[in-house]
Amino acid sequence: MRPLSVCDPLIPFELLPLALVYLQPAMKVVVIIPAAGLGTRMAPVPGGAKGDKKSPSKQFTELGGTPILIHTLRKFAAVDAVSEIWIALRENEIAGFRERLESEAKDVLNKRIELVVGGEHRQQSVESALNAVAAAADDIVLVHDAVRPFVTGEIIQEVIEAAKKYGAAIAGMPAVDTVKQVERTAEGALIKATIPRAGIVMAQTPQGFRYSVIKKAFDEASADGFLGTDEASLVERSGHDVAVVMGSPRNIKITTPSDMELAEFYLKSTDRH
Repeated sequence: MRPLSVCDPLIPFELLPLALVYLQPAMKVVVIIPAAGLGTRMAPVPGGAKGDKKSPSKQFTELGGTPILIHTLRKFAAVDAVSEIWIALRENEIAGFRERLESEAKDVLNKRIELVVGGEHRQQSVESALNAVAAAADDIVLVHDAVRPFVTGEIIQEVIEAAKKYGAAIAGMPAVDTVKQVERTAEGALIKATIPRAGIVMAQTPQGFRYSVIKKAFDEASADGFLGTDEASLVERSGHDVAVVMGSPRNIKITTPSDMELAEFYLKSTDRH
């Protein structure tokens, strides 16, 4: 007897049903850096001669020979989970900053970098970038101060994970100083209450949200003409809880000359390690 073959007409041949496999698209992490502010609290360097050029905006002030903003961008560009970075700038600063990135920060360009025109206020700058972003409802949007260059990769990743889990999360630090509620008067202020520190957190950035959560909050604020102090305040107003992950005492926002002195110290101590 000859051996049977799969081509033998005596053997029935049956096609197995195909199983359809649906692949879940990878979640995207979008970073927005509002950097259109004037930085009015960063006073000019004392002793400058009359007629000197105006001091650069604080985000372009150099720290160790590199603009603060580029230090900040490098922290996010080094995080694998980050997909793209949107920077809101004043219109007249966009072309010059693009050239500076290409000449001094090619490592940042490993990520998709988009420059958009910001607004007079932080909220307007973030909204400008948010309206330009193409994202799915569950994608994560991080917003970070341009002048917080000492944020760590660990903090960034923890905010991303908390935003995935809760829909909204910020980095924050427990209050160290005693916090007083005051009433302003013509001659100063009068203490009205002492607020227990156990219930106080000092907000930092990044602040992270599912795209659907932050977009809804911004759309509602825009419709109502509401101006918040940070992104979390808009999301709170929209009725969504915001989680807090531990920030860092070093994750400072550089807004004054004394902050700059501390930043230089932190940079030198980092370089030594």
